[in-house]
Amino acid sequence: MTLLENLRPLFPYMRRYRRGFLLGGFFAVCSNAIWVLFPEVIRRAIDDMTKHLSYRGILFYAGILVAVALSKGVFLFLTRWVLIGISRDIEYDLRNDLFRVLERQAPSYFQENRTGDIMARATNDLNAVRMLLGPAIMYSANTLLFTVGALVFMLRISPWLTLLAFVPLPAASILVQYFGRKIHERFERIQAMYSDISARVQENVSGARLVRAFAQEEAEISAFERANAEYVRRALRLVRLMGMLWPTLEFMLGLSLVVVLLVGGHQVVNAKISVGAFVAFTTYMMMLTWPVIALGWVVNLVQRGTASVTRIHEILIAEPSISDAALPTTGAVATEIRGEIEFRHLNFTYDNSTAPVLRNIDLRIPAGSSFAIVGPTGSGKTTLVRLIPRLLEAERGMLLVDGHYVMDYPLAKLRGAIGFVPQETFLFSESIRENVAFGAPAATEEEILQAAATAHIRDEILEFPKGFDTLVGERGITLSGGQKQRTAIARALVRDPRILVLDDALSSVDTFTEERILQGLAEAMRGRTTIFISHRVSTVRHADQIAVLVDGSIVELGTHDELVARNGYYTQLHEKQMLEEELSVVG
Repeated sequence: MTLLENLRPLFPYMRRYRRGFLLGGFFAVCSNAIWVLFPEVIRRAIDDMTKHLSYRGILFYAGILVAVALSKGVFLFLTRWVLIGISRDIEYDLRNDLFRVLERQAPSYFQENRTGDIMARATNDLNAVRMLLGPAIMYSANTLLFTVGALVFMLRISPWLTLLAFVPLPAASILVQYFGRKIHERFERIQAMYSDISARVQENVSGARLVRAFAQEEAEISAFERANAEYVRRALRLVRLMGMLWPTLEFMLGLSLVVVLLVGGHQVVNAKISVGAFVAFTTYMMMLTWPVIALGWVVNLVQRGTASVTRIHEILIAEPSISDAALPTTGAVATEIRGEIEFRHLNFTYDNSTAPVLRNIDLRIPAGSSFAIVGPTGSGKTTLVRLIPRLLEAERGMLLVDGHYVMDYPLAKLRGAIGFVPQETFLFSESIRENVAFGAPAATEEEILQAAATAHIRDEILEFPKGFDTLVGERGITLSGGQKQRTAIARALVRDPRILVLDDALSSVDTFTEERILQGLAEAMRGRTTIFISHRVSTVRHADQIAVLVDGSIVELGTHDELVARNGYYTQLHEKQMLEEELSVVG
């Protein structure tokens, strides 16, 4: 794959700043056009002084050299300001686009891609792309422009000497291509290892409580040390390769200087070129030292950058598996959502599985009613409710909301009408107030307090030293499991949703607290469709309908009293929990 093909994903971003690139290129031309005159001024000064030496002449040429150096510095500053600034702007655009793409991905994307790997691409790889678009382009332009300019003046001084000086260039080109390919391969392996390390750190930080609970600190430290040692080993291999590239290029330049000194000195002795011309030629050779060294560094930046472009592009082109792309051409549903939900012969199978999770689900939940789902672990309860906000995608025609296919609603509208409390509670590392108001940023203080009161968490929060301004820590680590669940319930309630889904949202609270929360929810549930998932009969007994889900199929459906009378799974569950309550009272 050619360099241009590797850089193709960046072309749309570069086109946005094409005027800036042109301006930066103009400044680079000016900087190098002025700087290439420096040895020529020295040549004229030396040749003039060998003929007639005067203080006025010395001051004249000294002034010209200062002016050349100053002008070159000004244009070099402008070049860096424009080109490096553009690289930062493109980095900004890329970071925003990466985040935008990630925010729109379905949950399945993050099950297939580790968080640490995504973070590595959004940080380390993005930095490598910035270096490619900034310093690499700038130094490449400076190297090319100065080399071409210097070559013109060197040919005017002595074509034969110039030919001898540039003899090592073909060998240097082959060397750069060889090392560049190796650097690219090794950097890709380093980035992959960096992703592994990032993933391990992220998992250990998120699972800090679990690591300590199982006393696995030393085991995790040892595993991290092994991964870190492998990363260092790969990095050192790259460093050794880069360490060989630069000295080799400098050695070739040194050989050229030796040839110039020998041959050029002989031409001066034979009066074929003047002393000033020889000094100017040698100065050009010395000034080419940095461009040659920069060539090796640029190759390194280009190879790193192109490897990172590929990794970033993989995220940018990832299409969300669930999106508004399925909206009908006749237009999306415009009516407000009331909350009626209907499943028609619904079957669902995960992409990585062959066995269906849900089988032939026929169910209608009237708007404003309460509906509960019970069943053994792994029966498909969570999968069923995740289909409603399209966190998972059902086949068209199998799921309807208010009589319309769920795919016909824009995602923002559908999800905006749903308050979802997932089985695994997640809180952001912000204040409790910000977490409660997450889905309703415009919520008033009164609405936040009311939602917290309904979730039976307000009084506990107010007892904290900072109240609702208390920071919850990483993933809500400073709160207990029950407090996190109730905060999540308040977060769902403050949105005033038409459909409220509680996926085992009371599992971490005791039965007394559960009863008080349910009493508070009774008023909040009035007029809105509420779906409970629970393993406790006490949570679901007052629901208008209760479904028993076993192995992905509804085996029982009715009210609490109807199901108790059937002597089936629900009856056994009810009797078992009644016995447990009696034993706990006796105990």
